[in-house]
Amino acid sequence: MATRLSRRHFLKAGVVAAGALGLGTIAPLALFPSTLLAGSGGDGGGGGADASVWRQAGRILARVKPPMFPNRTFDITKYGAINGGTTKCTTAIGDAIKACNAAGGGHVVVPAGTFLTGAIHLLSNVDLHLEKDATLAFSQDPNDYLPVVYTRWQGIELMNYSPFIYAFEQENVGVTGDGTLDGQADTSHWWPWKSLTADDNLSQQMADAGVPVSARVFGAGHYLRPNFIQPYRCRNVVISGVTILRSPMWEIHPVLSHNVTVQGVTVNSHGPNNDGCDPECCRDVVIEGCTFNTGDDCIAIKAGKNADGRRVNVPSEDIVIRKCTFADGHGGVTIGSEMTGGVRNIFAEDLQMSSPNLNNCLRLKTNSLRGGFIENVHMRNTTVGQVSAEAFLIDFFYGPDNGLGGFNPTVADITMSSVTAGSAKEAFYLVGYSDDHIQGVALTNCVFSNVTNSPGYTVTYVDDLELRNVVVNGTPLPNTTAARSAVLV
Repeated sequence: MATRLSRRHFLKAGVVAAGALGLGTIAPLALFPSTLLAGSGGDGGGGGADASVWRQAGRILARVKPPMFPNRTFDITKYGAINGGTTKCTTAIGDAIKACNAAGGGHVVVPAGTFLTGAIHLLSNVDLHLEKDATLAFSQDPNDYLPVVYTRWQGIELMNYSPFIYAFEQENVGVTGDGTLDGQADTSHWWPWKSLTADDNLSQQMADAGVPVSARVFGAGHYLRPNFIQPYRCRNVVISGVTILRSPMWEIHPVLSHNVTVQGVTVNSHGPNNDGCDPECCRDVVIEGCTFNTGDDCIAIKAGKNADGRRVNVPSEDIVIRKCTFADGHGGVTIGSEMTGGVRNIFAEDLQMSSPNLNNCLRLKTNSLRGGFIENVHMRNTTVGQVSAEAFLIDFFYGPDNGLGGFNPTVADITMSSVTAGSAKEAFYLVGYSDDHIQGVALTNCVFSNVTNSPGYTVTYVDDLELRNVVVNGTPLPNTTAARSAVLV
């Protein structure tokens, strides 16, 4: 258990460089000077700007290293944990974690069996390790997640029920192994709170009014669901191998954390807001070899919401997603909608997606209440069997927004290369504002089949759209670097 997780570095270039001109009606590439294409690999794997883009991803992979833990074990049954799933083991697990931390670190081991618990708070140099056939079953009683802790609710900092597994300002923490984390949320526990919106509204009102975080107290008597796993302001985090079931809402939610590895995790949870993995205001994150089957976005990269996002003002950046499998969900790889602090340098490659209950492959969602930016986002070498809506979506009108919120977002430099989709409602839907255009989108070597809407794409208020070797329903679109800001027709 003390062996560092390994990863093969990659450095293959893949996506076309962004176009140099503005967007307009599709026209043959021959209409534009050949100098516009300098440095762009015609096969989507060439040189120039593209090679530089993926070298940046390689540097992230080289930096992100899972923490090492001393080869010491602390079996929770030695501290009083009782197998069977009926006796609460919260104190025993907490005692094992404290002993492990006091000894200089190691592995707190959950052996085969089922152990009922409330909130688990990790400390530095502690790996919570679930052996094969081990299950941590989390209590359905909200009181087992008190007292309140400093956390986030959909992009807003506040005091609320503890996440099920939580670490605050710790370093070298892990949740690993072949066991199962069962949140035991269902239609009678946690999930019904989705319909109780008064506290959601109150949290936004408090943030807008500048109420100090310490005074934004929820928890008992309120109805904001806790996240499942949340390292908050942590360094050197690994979440590896475990299976996560039935979460109240977001499953894996690192916040303001650095050097995070999420590897080989299976998320199978279909409740409301059951996002799979949501790094928020984090830097240097690798999500690799995971399987997502969720009730909301599979992966959603976030950075705070509205006024509170502007107060904290920390981006999510330098994130690599690779070799993951996606089934049900709203978006496969999603950015937003809570992205006020900004999101940049996101690299996704070698992904497999398919489900009639998966809406989008690549989904960017924002609105004029958010502000912030999404820039330098790249996807390549991805196979999509089917999605129910747009394969590639940039949506400036997410949520209750009329485009007049006063904080227009910036979305720029987004590329998709060597992506195939077997069926979709639309190949791509890229819609900005008349006064706030999307800047720089490139699709290269992409094939979209069985697209049901005609003509198969929607583009409005986008500057610098580049299409190269893009096929929709068997028909190649003209290779294009467009010259005007307009609507693609």
